[in-house]
Amino acid sequence: MDLLLLGITIVLTLFGLAMIASVSVFESYQITERLASQGLRDAPSNSFYLLRSFVHVIIGLMAMGVTMMIPYRLWERLAFPMFIASLLMLIAVFIPGIRADYGTARSWLYIGSFSLQPSELIKLTLIFYLAVWLQKREQLIGTFKEGFLPFAILLTLSTMLIALQPDLGSFLVITSIAVGMFFIAGGNFFHLVLGGTIAAIMGLPVILSQEYIRNRFRAFLQPDNASIAETIGFQIKQALIAIGSGGLFGVGYGKSIQKFGYLPEVQADTIFAAMAEELGFMRLLIILSLFSIFVYRGYRIALDAPDRFGTLVATGITTWIAFQTLLNFAVNLALFPLTGITLPFISYGGSSLVSLLLAIGILLNISSYSLQESVTARRTKRKSAQKLLRRRLRPFSS
Repeated sequence: MDLLLLGITIVLTLFGLAMIASVSVFESYQITERLASQGLRDAPSNSFYLLRSFVHVIIGLMAMGVTMMIPYRLWERLAFPMFIASLLMLIAVFIPGIRADYGTARSWLYIGSFSLQPSELIKLTLIFYLAVWLQKREQLIGTFKEGFLPFAILLTLSTMLIALQPDLGSFLVITSIAVGMFFIAGGNFFHLVLGGTIAAIMGLPVILSQEYIRNRFRAFLQPDNASIAETIGFQIKQALIAIGSGGLFGVGYGKSIQKFGYLPEVQADTIFAAMAEELGFMRLLIILSLFSIFVYRGYRIALDAPDRFGTLVATGITTWIAFQTLLNFAVNLALFPLTGITLPFISYGGSSLVSLLLAIGILLNISSYSLQESVTARRTKRKSAQKLLRRRLRPFSS
C-alpha cells in the first residue's frame, strides 16, 4: 500500500493529539471545574480533552487498521444499506430524547453514554453510494435527464437534512464531494453550475433562517464594524490576533495566550489559529506541505485504481479531506464566514476523526490493489522484453 500516505496520516493524527494537549488546557480546566462543582468529578483537570482525544485516536487507528485489510470492493455491495442507515440517523437528530444538542446545531445523537455525529458518517456512505450509482450510469452521466437530474435529487436528499440541522460546514463539504465525483465520472460542467445554483437557492435560505448563521455572514461582510467585531465577530477577530501574534516562528509550543479563554472552540474549529500562534508561519508550512502531499497521493491513487469504483471512491475521500482542510483554513483567515468545520486529523472531535481514519483505511486498501496492478503490469512487460531479447539473441547463440 501507499506507505507515504499512511505515514502522513499517522503524523498528522499524532500532531493533532499534541496540539490538543497544548491548546485545550484552559477549556479542560473550565469544564472539569463545573463538573467537580456538581459532584460529577473529584477535582478539576487540564487533560479532559486530551484524554478523550487519545481514546478517539486509538479507536480511529484501530478502525483504519480494519478497513485497510478489508477488500474495498466489499463496500460496493454494502453501499445502499449503509447510505439508507445514515439518512435515518440524520432524520433521528430531529427527534427529542435521542438527539444531543451541543451549541447551536442539532447534529448529534446519543448512543448509550456516547454521542455520534451522523453528518460525519454520511460523508463516507454517500461516497460509496455515489460511486456505485455513477459507475452504473457511466454512459448517461453527461445527459441532463438521465444523468444530472437524478444526481441533483440524490444530492438534495442528502444535503437538505444537513441544512435543516443547520450545519453549513458539512453542507458545503458534502456538496463538494458529490460535485467532484460527478465531474470525474463525466458530468457536464454547465450542469454542475446549474446544480450549484439550485443548491444555493434551496439550501442557503434554510441555513440562513437561523439568526446566528446570519450573524456569521454579517461579521464576515463587515469586518471593520467595531460593534460587530466585539460581539458576533469576536471569534474570528481573536483567531486573526492569534495568527498575527505567531509571526514567522511562533511564541513556542504550549505558550499560546489566546487559548486562555480568548479564542472560542480553540481545540476544535479554531485550532489552526492556535497552531499559527504557537508554531509560526515557517513551521506551519510543514503541516501545509503534509496536507498537500496527502492530497496529491490521494488523487494519484484514484488515477491508478484498478477499476471505476475504486477511482470514484478514492476521488471522493481525497476531495473530502482537501476541501474540508481548505475551508477550515479559509474560516480561520477570515476568507469565509464561520462554519463550525473541523481541521482534518487535528481538531478535537471523535466522530470526525474516526470517520476520517475509516476512510483513509479504505483509500490505503485501494492503493494496495493499484500497486498490485502496476507491479503485475511491470513484471509482464519485463517478461515480454526478456522473451523478445532471447528470440533476437537465439541466432547468435546457435
